[in-house]
Amino acid sequence: MSVQLQNRPEAFRQFALRRAEELKQMVTPYLKQSNTIPTGFLRSELYEFRRAKILSYFDATLEDWENWHWQMTHRISDSHVLDSLLSLTAEQSMEIERVGKTFRWAVSPYYLSLMDGTDPFDPIRLQGLPTQAELFDNFGEEDPMGEEITSPAPSITRRYPDRLIINVTNMCAMYCRHCQRRRNIGETDTHSPRNQLKAALDYIRANPEIRDVLVTGGDALLLSDLTLDWLLGELHAIPHVEIKRLGTRAPVTLPMRITDELCTILAKYPPLYINTQFNHPKEVTTDAKKAADKLVAAGVVLGNQAVLLKGINHQPQIMKKLNQELLKIRVRPYYIFHAKNVKGTRHFIPRIQDGIAIMEQLRGHTSGLAVPTYIINAPKGGGKTPVSPQYLISLDENKAILRTWEGKYIQYETP
Repeated sequence: MSVQLQNRPEAFRQFALRRAEELKQMVTPYLKQSNTIPTGFLRSELYEFRRAKILSYFDATLEDWENWHWQMTHRISDSHVLDSLLSLTAEQSMEIERVGKTFRWAVSPYYLSLMDGTDPFDPIRLQGLPTQAELFDNFGEEDPMGEEITSPAPSITRRYPDRLIINVTNMCAMYCRHCQRRRNIGETDTHSPRNQLKAALDYIRANPEIRDVLVTGGDALLLSDLTLDWLLGELHAIPHVEIKRLGTRAPVTLPMRITDELCTILAKYPPLYINTQFNHPKEVTTDAKKAADKLVAAGVVLGNQAVLLKGINHQPQIMKKLNQELLKIRVRPYYIFHAKNVKGTRHFIPRIQDGIAIMEQLRGHTSGLAVPTYIINAPKGGGKTPVSPQYLISLDENKAILRTWEGKYIQYETP
């Protein structure tokens, strides 16, 4: 064997070592930033301290805290109560009262315990508490998704050939300040009447092309166990409905809703998918993990649909950290939704360039499992439109010019 051939393995190893060092240098800046990004797991003691303060205020116990019905009946929706728990300035208290006259707000004790009491720009606080920016929006629409013109039957929204939504409630554990359906919140918590749900089921039965049904609201998991069992059972019995999905933020805002009794019900109706909405790493807590573990054990497939929100998660390092934290609790990043042009939410809407920059820093820079699809919803029911950086530069019958995740241009033959 020639000396040249004998030296090839060592040459390959040296090349690989140089490449490994190059890759290490690429990720080093993020690793330094990552250590400064607060996560729910690292803030457990602080969350427990705030929980104790809230329980003391309500003269409640840890057993009460773990009861989702207690959480719902003790949602904070009064600025005076909030001030006692969060220490607002007089100006902040007046601001919340003023906005609350136009846009309803409420936050679960659990989600309140995640909020920073001193930082008005805390990403958890911005999602849950009103700010005066909601009143200074002449740009947004009440129904930018055109849901009212895409409802062929009671409680149904249909935008696609083989799937549809059933809207079952306007209730949420917390009324997110960026909510796309804030027009439905009103001042009273209501579930869709049983006769409307039956009409929706009749529509699905009469349209055999419908193979995928999303039950949402509001928050689908705020239906009672009895109603969920009935509704999922009815859907499960329709032969052409292949999968059921539930839309909920309960693992984020009310993880104690994921009870053993609920999971026993969900386990009866596979395949069942739950898409939730974590928007910041601080929301990925030990309680959220416990809820996710229960759902996974029940056979539920978990996905996350983050909303890209200015001031909350529009920086690449925040979104990367969020997605990596989610994978730790077995929630697969599924979509990043560009914030919709909903009335009162203009201050949350980032630039599309921000979303593309995030995708540039995800693809190739982290596990493909942590790379969701970036989506802009076309107005008036036009549906989800994927947006991504430009990787295909040109294409003809014989070759493609591609840009790799590192920004290198290559020619790819297509004989």
